[in-house]
Amino acid sequence: MIGMIVRFVVSAVVLLLVSWIVPGLRVNGFTGALIAAAVIAILGYGIERLFGDKVTRMGRGSIGFLTAAVVIYFSQFLVPGSISVSIIGALLASLVIGIVDSFVPTTLR
Repeated sequence: MIGMIVRFVVSAVVLLLVSWIVPGLRVNGFTGALIAAAVIAILGYGIERLFGDKVTRMGRGSIGFLTAAVVIYFSQFLVPGSISVSIIGALLASLVIGIVDSFVPTTLR
């Protein structure tokens, strides 16, 4: 349980930092980043359950990259006050988050 909380907080911090770097992505404070991270995690989980492990960012392929961008883009419609992103912003955010995920462990051992 603590591991899941840590992952959400880290995801929210990464999303907040990425919003400062990437043009076209705006996150409304840390609370907005927490809400957006939860929605992105839920959408990502649903996509992964529907299509399998090949579409996750950990798959490191172009399908995973595009799926992450689509999830980030559509999350703005579920939480309109928390995150706002353009198509280019979603693609850039997916790229930066993918790079961060390759350096930061996403599973607790």
